[in-house]
Amino acid sequence: MADTSEKLNPIDHRAPRVEYELPVAYRSVAGFVTDWAVNLSRGGLYINTDKPLPVDTVVRLLVTLPGAHFPVELKGRVTRTNALGTPSSQSPGMAVEFLDVDDDKRSRIGEFVERLRSELPEEATRK
Repeated sequence: MADTSEKLNPIDHRAPRVEYELPVAYRSVAGFVTDWAVNLSRGGLYINTDKPLPVDTVVRLLVTLPGAHFPVELKGRVTRTNALGTPSSQSPGMAVEFLDVDDDKRSRIGEFVERLRSELPEEATRK
């Protein structure tokens, strides 16, 4: 049987994720925007914003990982949104799936998520 571990969907909703605030910048119709990512996994993140971009919008992201000298530049696609005023347990914002991430960046993000999962209380991490 062939090894399919690298062929998994990068935004696999079962991927380890962590609730953690990270500054993230991206371009929108209104110009360059800085918001906070509040949920991060190896395959994507959730950005708190009152003005989410439409689903399927491709966006360039600059994500600042703690301890890094420079922000990580990533390409992503909006997969779902939660508009302001929508009844939901999640804050207004948008989920972004990472696209075309090279092995180095994916590894750095994955290592960061795993380190946080081991350091943070159980309620801050989800499977």
